[in-house]
Amino acid sequence: MTQVAPAIHVLPAHVARLIAAGEVVSRPLDVVRELVENALDAGATRIEVELAGGGLKLVQVRDNGCGIPADSVQLAAVRHATSKLQPDIRAVDHVTTLGFRGEALWAAAQAGELGLVTRPAAQVGASEVLAHGEHITVSRTSAPAGTTVQVRHLFAGLPARLRTQASPNTEAREITTLVGRYVLHHPGLHWKLTVDGEARLTHAPADHRGAVASVYGALSANRVLNVHQGSVRGVVSRPELTRARRDRMHFSVNGRPIQAPPELEKAVIEGFAELLPVGVAPLCVLDLSVAPEDHNPNVHPAKQVVALADLPGVSARVREAVAAALAEHPLARLAPALIAAPEPGAPVNARNFPELTLVGIYQELYLLAQGEGDLWVIDAHAAHERALYEQFTRELEAAPALELPQPELLHLTPEQTARLHERGEELRRWGLTLEDFGAGLARLRTLPATLAALPVPRLHEQIVEAALGEHPDPRREVLGRLACAPALKAGMLDHGRAEHVLSALSACEQPWACPHGRPTTLRLSERELAHAFGRRNVRDVARGRDEVKR
Repeated sequence: MTQVAPAIHVLPAHVARLIAAGEVVSRPLDVVRELVENALDAGATRIEVELAGGGLKLVQVRDNGCGIPADSVQLAAVRHATSKLQPDIRAVDHVTTLGFRGEALWAAAQAGELGLVTRPAAQVGASEVLAHGEHITVSRTSAPAGTTVQVRHLFAGLPARLRTQASPNTEAREITTLVGRYVLHHPGLHWKLTVDGEARLTHAPADHRGAVASVYGALSANRVLNVHQGSVRGVVSRPELTRARRDRMHFSVNGRPIQAPPELEKAVIEGFAELLPVGVAPLCVLDLSVAPEDHNPNVHPAKQVVALADLPGVSARVREAVAAALAEHPLARLAPALIAAPEPGAPVNARNFPELTLVGIYQELYLLAQGEGDLWVIDAHAAHERALYEQFTRELEAAPALELPQPELLHLTPEQTARLHERGEELRRWGLTLEDFGAGLARLRTLPATLAALPVPRLHEQIVEAALGEHPDPRREVLGRLACAPALKAGMLDHGRAEHVLSALSACEQPWACPHGRPTTLRLSERELAHAFGRRNVRDVARGRDEVKR
């Protein structure tokens, strides 16, 4: 069904005053963002962006959206003239479009020379608008259905502003990143970005995985999992695909790419729990849906910062959706590729932890097992650590706190004292009672009963250090540290202990990583071995987790 554009009207002064007005166009990137959002609001299925000179010479956005009717086009470049927000004071609290202020085209005309050609599909003939400053002319022309907007010679009449612009290459790079974000959050559209005549980014309609392939490459796309729970949709990377920075964590709210609040990024990382080592971040593209009245995109001129009425609730939904996506997939990583193997391993199928049979022990630390036609290598220490961690977690919730016969005084650093004041109530809930005693001392009164008898050197000090450390989840940090100490080490394995570790790991809720994020298992398919040995026979067939279902 062809989308019909609503009429443009100028917002009344009392409504315009409610808008977070500001400098909408301060660089070419701002022009691209505003014009792309106009195209999306117009229901476009194909959006093409073209730049010249980093956008200072030319920014052009062409779309096949609904166009602007001839009887409204004369208002298109007038300030606060918009078809997206009704002239009602209550409309500001129920924004359902990406644009709504009626400032984008007007601001572009103030900063450069604006040219607009537009035609609704049902209209005979197109309209052309030329605007520069407050001078606007409208004429008739011919053009295909949709809208093409050109902004030329940005800041040519503002020499001070022009001198402060980034280099064309820098601006083109950042615009490429921006368009990539729209591709990630609107993967069902055709996209094309051309920079100085060179196609920089192209994307054909696909799902989120396809968008990741267009923006970050097939290698990353093959390592993402679908997230589909309630109001949260998108993809997250498998635990082995991480970065030291959070620059590939992308969120949108009701289709609008946003600069995510730290709470949302933290929610994704918490959804991974101990599958991620501390200090790294996954790739994610998550689209969040909220009621229009529960978000406010009107708090920043660029509209990339939005206020959410229930940020804790949204964060909780994100955390649950990510955790659910990870729980649905086997997260064993492929063993390191053999040098002679000509092909990478195929993506795994969604099954639970395999039924494994122990076939041997290597270096008194690694278990060799077979299952589903593959060879599995298990780090006995990491696996035992995982099993102990889950055992401690269950017992911690079931056992009461143990009162120490004699409270113990411990020295705290100023940072630890500050965290004690922040976390004291949380620590008491799971059995650790620690009281500020003044002068850099704390009094330890109770311990979780399940931890009190562990054969760990400096047990009390280790518990307090972990509970008051930098890790955001003190309980996980305490249990992870204490699970490490009694876990089997190299040289301690025999056949009986190996069988016990294998059985304990298979019973874990999350068997794929130790509490610190290291993998517990690696997998080597028989097909990889066949390739490495040059076999091309019945053995050279995908089996088990590499089998492709038809």
